[in-house]
Amino acid sequence: MKIYVRNRRTKLILFAAFLVAAAVIGALMLQKYHDSKRVPAIPAHPGPADRVRITLFFAAPDGDGLMREGSEIDSCRNDLAACIRSTLAKLVRGPLGDLAPALPPSTTINSVQVQGDTAYLDFSKELVDGIPGGSSSEMTAVYAVVDTVSFNFPQIKKVKFLLDGRDVESLAGHLDLRMPLEPDFGMEKDMGGQSGPQQK
Repeated sequence: MKIYVRNRRTKLILFAAFLVAAAVIGALMLQKYHDSKRVPAIPAHPGPADRVRITLFFAAPDGDGLMREGSEIDSCRNDLAACIRSTLAKLVRGPLGDLAPALPPSTTINSVQVQGDTAYLDFSKELVDGIPGGSSSEMTAVYAVVDTVSFNFPQIKKVKFLLDGRDVESLAGHLDLRMPLEPDFGMEKDMGGQSGPQQK
């Protein structure tokens, strides 16, 4: 009788061990199956940001007229005001080549708003404080802004200047800024120094 009980207990232990082993092996095989089907995660390394080509209008090397310089801005995802602001920030930063700055480097762009076909550009007072005296410097600064905005964003037909949120009559007393201005590409000079409207 004792031998029978002992054999039965042994069989039960072996059967239990078999069930545990089978469960462990099954779990391992199931995990391996899921691992083989899992799509490897892509490392979170951001790719290069989309870039947009723009054209900036700076002062000619002799200070008389405007000339073009190419640049790039980050894609602003169809936000027109953000695109204009980024473009103006590049204009304030100044040229990379042989052209001369058109705006004082201390200028701050407070805000950009678009209403219809008009861009309302609010600058800090440093724009006025940093412009040298004379009508030529004022014309260069104003139309560097107007032409740059209108050229890169054809939906903008006019540009209105504001100074710290208020209307401004003029930057240096020579050019009336009470109304929005249309672009004037007649100030542009080609590489040979000739003035006149250039093709886009």
